[in-house]
Amino acid sequence: MTTEELEPAPPAPLLPLLHGHRIPSLGLGTWPMVGDECQEVVRVAIESGYRLIDTSFKYGNEVAVGRGIHDSGLPRHEIFITSKFNKESHSVDGVQRAYDDSLERLGVDHLDLFLCHWPVPAQGRYVDAWKGLVKLLEEGRVKAIGVSNFKPAHLASIIDATGVVPDVNQIQLSPDIARTVPRRAHEVLGIVTESWSPLGRGPELRENPTIVQIAADVGRTAAQVVLRWHVQQGLVPVPRSSDPKRLVENLSVFDFRLSTDQMATLASLDNGEAAARDSDLPENGH
Repeated sequence: MTTEELEPAPPAPLLPLLHGHRIPSLGLGTWPMVGDECQEVVRVAIESGYRLIDTSFKYGNEVAVGRGIHDSGLPRHEIFITSKFNKESHSVDGVQRAYDDSLERLGVDHLDLFLCHWPVPAQGRYVDAWKGLVKLLEEGRVKAIGVSNFKPAHLASIIDATGVVPDVNQIQLSPDIARTVPRRAHEVLGIVTESWSPLGRGPELRENPTIVQIAADVGRTAAQVVLRWHVQQGLVPVPRSSDPKRLVENLSVFDFRLSTDQMATLASLDNGEAAARDSDLPENGH
């Protein structure tokens, strides 16, 4: 894998977070890459202009991600690293151990953002998990804390229990799964919305005739149109790709705008909240 013939994209603009840190407005998702492939993709992505790298204990690739970051040669303070922990760590002490373990696997001394990966409400311990994250923040060990796949009701529970609002909620989000209800809640609370699977979970979205037509009209790829839809609304997408050319293309979405009509057309593709994975169901979450 080489980037010698590819011009890197300018790094994504930064968005402010509630607790004072700033997050790049587009990042690299690393699931399901592992091992040498993941290490190389992370290195190439950073050389291509990426400054936000998203990983997780569940992905089994934190070691490879850390090696890729090291191989890039970029100073640690220039990279925004996010990881997440599983339901087995849903306790105050469990989160401290999970954090230390992630640091060791990644080979770094701190994370920029640590997330509770799923609420798993059937287990009944996500409030304790949040208290563990708050402890990390109060001790100055992590720059920002957040959650993933939390519904507004889950957010209300953790905020009521601690008085602390998450910096980020990372949720499944794309034009066909637009998540207007949680996004409204995030906006009221000041939470930044991150989008996992921002391009959909298969080729269907990028092959949608409506999106293909908009892409032709603006002289961009379908993927760039979808990612522009995210960032133009203040969302933070974390698309994944192992192709060097596509890595640069995905990051090159800050030098054009979609029209009001084009944004409305994309909004019309939404299939509603029922199309998203339901984090209240026992089979969803880890």
